[in-house]
This record gives sequence, C-alpha cells and structure tokens, in this order.
Amino acid sequence: MTRALSPSPLTKQAFAPFGDVITTDGATELSINEGTTTRFHDLAEVDTAADGGRPLISIFRGQPRSRPVPLYMMERHLIGSQAFYPLQNRPWLVVVAERRDSVAPEDLRVFLAQGHQGVNYHRGVWHHPLLVLEPDSDFLIVDRGGTGMDLEEFWFREDQKIFEII
Repeated sequence: MTRALSPSPLTKQAFAPFGDVITTDGATELSINEGTTTRFHDLAEVDTAADGGRPLISIFRGQPRSRPVPLYMMERHLIGSQAFYPLQNRPWLVVVAERRDSVAPEDLRVFLAQGHQGVNYHRGVWHHPLLVLEPDSDFLIVDRGGTGMDLEEFWFREDQKIFEII
C-alpha cells in the first residue's frame, strides 16, 4: 500500500499543536542598538532545563533525499524542545505527529516551510529528521544538551513504510 502525503503551507495556526513557527511575520519588534537593529523578540519557547539540561546551538548541513521521499521512521525528544531555522532562503519539508505513545501513518502531517520559516518542536512531538530539498542546506539548531537520553525513534512496520511525500 502506498500512501502519498501532500504538504500544506506552514502557518502558526496549523503548526500550533506541534510547536512554534519561527518567523519574523507578526513578531514583536524592538528597536535596539541605538536604533540600528530590529530585534524580533521571543519567537519560540526553548525548553531545555529539565534534568539539568542547557541550550545547545549547532549547525546541521542537510542533503536532499530521493523523491518521492519515503518515510520509515519518526523521532521525538522527551526532555527538551528542538528548533530548526534555515540559514539560506530555501523551502524545506516538516513532517510531524502529535504527542502520543507511538505514531501511525495516518497521524502524520506534512508542511512546506519557506526559507524564512523555522520550527521549534515542543517536547514529545514526533517529527521526521531534517528534510531538505536542495543540497548543502544549513540550519541553525537549538536543542537540549546535558545528561539523559533525549531521543526516541519509532520505526514503522514493514507494511507501513511505503508512504511518500510528493
């Protein structure tokens, strides 16, 4: 059985059950640095303090997968949030499912994020690893550093693995 998933546009309202959309659109703007800089303030809720965690900042460089994109697994972080923000103005894909003990193919939502939109996955939200559409796509990542296992993977059964993003 093949299940094709078509991406929806990434909006704050549609993504709210899964986390925050990181964008300057509609953000609180503060003038700082003697009026030479605009600060787009408080764009996402960074959640890293549980069990002595700390914010960790990294850069990921993603490579595109073959199209149509097969989905075999999802992951989640139970101790902290994880934010992705593109460093180039390139669209990319976001696949999520709500917080539950497991995830099924019918739970998946796919969003097409624009190159000026990032996401912050709330703690416990199932998401697919980074899905870029162009080679060497760089992302600034803010997630949890510290002790404790913060990654859980869910692999679909063989009869569930055959769905694709078109």
